[in-house]
Amino acid sequence: MNTYKLALIPGDGIGGDVTDAAMEILEATARRHDFALEPQRFDWSCARYLETGAMMPDDGIEVLRGFDAILLGAVGWPETVPDSVSLHGLLLPIRKAFDQYANIRPHRLLAGVEGPLKAEGFDILCIRENTEGEYSGAGGRVHRGHDNEVAVETAIFTRAGVERILRFAFEQARNRRGHVTSVTKSNAQKHSMVFWDEMTARVAADYPDVTVEPMHIDAMAAKMVMAPASLDVVVASNLFGDILTDLGAAIQGGLGFAASANIRPDRSAPSMFEPVHGSAPDIAGRGIANPIATVWSGAMMLDHLGEAEAAAQVMAAIEAATSRGIGTLPGRNSTDQITQAILAALEEQA
Repeated sequence: MNTYKLALIPGDGIGGDVTDAAMEILEATARRHDFALEPQRFDWSCARYLETGAMMPDDGIEVLRGFDAILLGAVGWPETVPDSVSLHGLLLPIRKAFDQYANIRPHRLLAGVEGPLKAEGFDILCIRENTEGEYSGAGGRVHRGHDNEVAVETAIFTRAGVERILRFAFEQARNRRGHVTSVTKSNAQKHSMVFWDEMTARVAADYPDVTVEPMHIDAMAAKMVMAPASLDVVVASNLFGDILTDLGAAIQGGLGFAASANIRPDRSAPSMFEPVHGSAPDIAGRGIANPIATVWSGAMMLDHLGEAEAAAQVMAAIEAATSRGIGTLPGRNSTDQITQAILAALEEQA
């Protein structure tokens, strides 16, 4: 029997509620499929930062290196810890240290969920470059606090980094509907984005079975609203991908359904799976957080670990619950009610 070591980082706010719910469902699924999940919980969070001055310990990356995967809840408490501190103190270091260069965000309407556009056939897989680009951290500020203060933020694009995320996107398209939309702003950013367009054309030549369409970010935002069903795999830089995936989450019914994976495709280091709804301080501790995004992220984790059948059953159970109206509207059901509905759907499958 395979046993997978999981680093569980609930984080802040509703992170504990949704990761507890997800683990209950994932462990029930594991028992049915004759494998085991061995989670180890870490208190790395904004609360830890306020106590110790660090989001995670100095050896945090080395501690995580021994795990098969990481499941993260939510990080952030902006009233006391700036988002720039929590992001650069935990999430970005993990993504970069383990070279989790592919951020995968599935966007589709689950059964029973009505998005604001009611877009039939809406099913987009967004692939976001996850380790360089606009979030590289290159730059600085001088003359702080003075009238002549200057801030510089430099986006870093490497040939290796751009090529590998494009190839990853084309490979995903081969397993879907065979179309890639590559998003840039090359009419305005004549160096980095023209370079991205050139790399797209070069990579596309190796995938004659996949169609490709370059598109500017502003046109892409409009197309996601006006004709989302026409899109298949969308690939973009770190910043553009970040923005587009929140738009995709809105179309699919809200952040309560927004799952994600930060992938190291060759599996030589752990990948990290997380919902992207944030810590939601306004509902923290109320037991009404929707755990579906976290459970969906957990299903992506199972698939990455090689447990494809178990992952498919978790997704089927989620949709069985939503098809009955469970978890489809904010505040309609408690976290526990949604969890129990998904568990019941797993039982029905058995």
